[in-house]
Amino acid sequence: MTKFSELNLHPKVLKAVEEAGYESPTPIQAEAIPPALEGRDVLGIAQTGTGKTASFTLPMITLLARGRARARMPRSLVLCPTRELAAQVAENFDTYSKHVKLTKALLIGGVSFREQDALIDRGVDVLIATPGRLLDHFERGKLILSDVKVMVVDEADRMLDMGFIPDIERIFGMTNPLTRQTLFFSATMAPEIERITNTFLSAPARIEVARQATTSETITQGVVMFKASRRDREASEKRKLLRTIIDNEGEKCTNAIIFCNRKMDVDVVAKSLKKYGYDASPIHGDLEQSQRMKTLDAFREGSLRFLVASDVAARGLDVPNVSHVLNFDVPSHAEDYVHRIGRTGRAGREGTAIMICVPKDEKNLADIERLVQNEIPRLENPLKSAKTETAAVTVNDEAKDSSSGEKKYTGRSRRASKSDETRGKASETPEVTQDAQAKPEERQSKADDRRAKSNDNNRARSNDNKSSSRSSNQRSRGGRDNGRTVIGLGDHLPSFIALSFEERRAV
Repeated sequence: MTKFSELNLHPKVLKAVEEAGYESPTPIQAEAIPPALEGRDVLGIAQTGTGKTASFTLPMITLLARGRARARMPRSLVLCPTRELAAQVAENFDTYSKHVKLTKALLIGGVSFREQDALIDRGVDVLIATPGRLLDHFERGKLILSDVKVMVVDEADRMLDMGFIPDIERIFGMTNPLTRQTLFFSATMAPEIERITNTFLSAPARIEVARQATTSETITQGVVMFKASRRDREASEKRKLLRTIIDNEGEKCTNAIIFCNRKMDVDVVAKSLKKYGYDASPIHGDLEQSQRMKTLDAFREGSLRFLVASDVAARGLDVPNVSHVLNFDVPSHAEDYVHRIGRTGRAGREGTAIMICVPKDEKNLADIERLVQNEIPRLENPLKSAKTETAAVTVNDEAKDSSSGEKKYTGRSRRASKSDETRGKASETPEVTQDAQAKPEERQSKADDRRAKSNDNNRARSNDNKSSSRSSNQRSRGGRDNGRTVIGLGDHLPSFIALSFEERRAV
């Protein structure tokens, strides 16, 4: 097995590596460091959590050990997509260069320009920056990049894929391509992005220690397919499912990063978890830099259990002991899944990654499985199993009640029994039966009486309808009858109407 002592690193760098507790390099380090020390361009592709940061910091420190920086003219430049990743790279330089007299400056947003200007004016060997802040300093006339000897683009695909292409091209144009060595490192490298990197790299040494976009075998993955009871309840039921997953993991979930696609959802999920007694805090790009660093430090130290994050925390952040990654949302870009779950299972440790997928995200899930070339195991929805247990208990209780001789009726059965009772009573003395037993003369007389009674009822209903119609008409006219008196039949009933059919025919 290769050891750091065999990689021709500076003795003082080796001493710092040994003090950090490392003896053998990772595969990406073992293959990338030698060509980097030779001055060649390097394109490094490896899984997240395999030590890519040390793959360029160690040879850079060795190459910069001799020489001195001039004011406003840094000797090396490291570009990072996020402030947090830039700060982490700066920590790595502090760790491995503590025995070498190198100066560094960290140029990120959320920090005073005055402090950064003071460092640049004294001259720095290593400049670590995000593209936006670097261009701000350049436009203010504070930077000259023509003396950059080594230039590193960390998380290269992200830098080029997230709208940084114009900025990256402009920054490369400020450097001298004849004297510049370029190193690109990333966990994924899509073909279209690779074509862009060919513009900046000259005959690079391509280092690929694992198939692109593969996930670590130490991570146990799973996805819960979830469909809400109603569309307007999806968000709340999804948060309930997240809490249930956390509870089911129990003590195994010592800490976790919970990823959401949108910054707004990050805040909502963090607030919801706090409401239900979970120790959680949000982190995303809209927060103040001081607050973001404070939250990250608390999570690293173990005083914060749940970090609810956007993809700002998916790239490059190294928190060694993350037990779980919980994807509240399926990432929109398949490559982000690899980076997200790479926050756990680092450096050979075991980790767990669980994702919640709603019907509208199934296409994104298929894209992820196509990228990693593996099917993510489906997990049972814990909310459904809980409902099933409740239903089983209810059925058992009903069975006990029926066995004890108690009879329960629902409202519907009571209504049914009443109607049956009414029908029974009606069938006891039917008029048809009585008429059938009567004589023909009596049947004719009773028929005439029923017709007369029916006619009276019809006239009464007709009178009521006409009366109500007149009342409504008068109301619609404001209660006025226009001087006319409307006279209905009322008590005045013509005598011929009261006659039976037989009597009318006789008349």
